[in-house]
Amino acid sequence: MGKLSGKVAVITGGASGIGAATARLFVEEGAKVVLVDLNEEKGKAFEAELKGKQAEALFVKANITIEEEVKNIFKETANAFAKVDIVFNNAGIGRVTPTEELPYEEWRNTVNVDLDGVFLVAREAIREMLKSGGGSIVNTASMYGWVGSPGSAAYNAAKGGVLNLTRSLALEYATKNIRVNSLAPGFIDTPIIPEESKKTLASMTPMQRLGKAEEMAKAVLFMASDDSSFMTGNTLTVDGGYTAQ
Repeated sequence: MGKLSGKVAVITGGASGIGAATARLFVEEGAKVVLVDLNEEKGKAFEAELKGKQAEALFVKANITIEEEVKNIFKETANAFAKVDIVFNNAGIGRVTPTEELPYEEWRNTVNVDLDGVFLVAREAIREMLKSGGGSIVNTASMYGWVGSPGSAAYNAAKGGVLNLTRSLALEYATKNIRVNSLAPGFIDTPIIPEESKKTLASMTPMQRLGKAEEMAKAVLFMASDDSSFMTGNTLTVDGGYTAQ
């Protein structure tokens, strides 16, 4: 019997990278998964892959910055699986642009996805979890929510906001059986990192390698499952030692 047997998990940014690795692990642990992504082609293909392995999976195309589309994620989840127990609030973007060259539109777009979108998904998740008696939310922050990095003002500000949003929600719903924690990854070997940058980023990491999406998924599983039943308002920083420097 898996750690998530009978649970329903919504995963944003679920069609690739850390989201997809987490979906695979959740399915192995007995969960039904709802994959949320903007990339419809990848999302449907991944849904079909999981169903081909006898998993219960649903793909929902959604832009997490649009309130009605976020509400529809949970409507579709309720229609398919009747409840939601876990939300991995993982969708995000990031670019490196010197601040003096940073258009306000790019700043707004980054903060909109990486912070506002996290809020919108968390709010709808909480509304559903209050109806069903509780649940677990895991937000994706970043090691750059703890420390700064040149050229990433918008991303760093948004991810710092995710850390404190996580704490605030955890305190607000601690007596409602809703736990809220966050993951702060380091440099992870996913499609978002250009191939030409990987060697440099690995050299900046004390462990001298990039993290794997599967390693992040295991940290998310811990926070989503009853293994962390007395943990809320915390952040697991899984960065190969970067922020220890």
